[in-house]
Amino acid sequence: MIEFNSQNEFKLDKEDQVLNWLNSVAEMENHQVGELGYVFCSDEYLLDINIQYLDHDTYTDIVTFDYKEGTVLNGEMYISTDRVADNAEQFSVSFDSELRRVMVHGLLHMCGFGDKTDEDAKLMRAKEDEYLKLWDERFA
Repeated sequence: MIEFNSQNEFKLDKEDQVLNWLNSVAEMENHQVGELGYVFCSDEYLLDINIQYLDHDTYTDIVTFDYKEGTVLNGEMYISTDRVADNAEQFSVSFDSELRRVMVHGLLHMCGFGDKTDEDAKLMRAKEDEYLKLWDERFA
């Protein structure tokens, strides 16, 4: 089960389609969704989490807490809607598209994909693009 919550005024559009899309991504990566929570929040809220739990004093678009058990995805993902808006403007994409990229990025981390090396980051970006295309083709 995937739940969406907000610590700010954000409201997710097309919630049912997003749920179906994320479940499809997990399945295509040979995982199943257990208990996943997406929490939408402000920069400051996520910065506090980043400092408290990861000892990183930087703004970020997502922090993922992975409690996966085998191939069952369990965890929490905190997404700064402020960062998503800034990134969307910087990369000349819509807010919704950038939000989906960040959401699937966190899910892919839980499926075992990294982004610390150039090679891993390239694969992560290719996977994000693949699943954004899936969204456009089947869920938009």
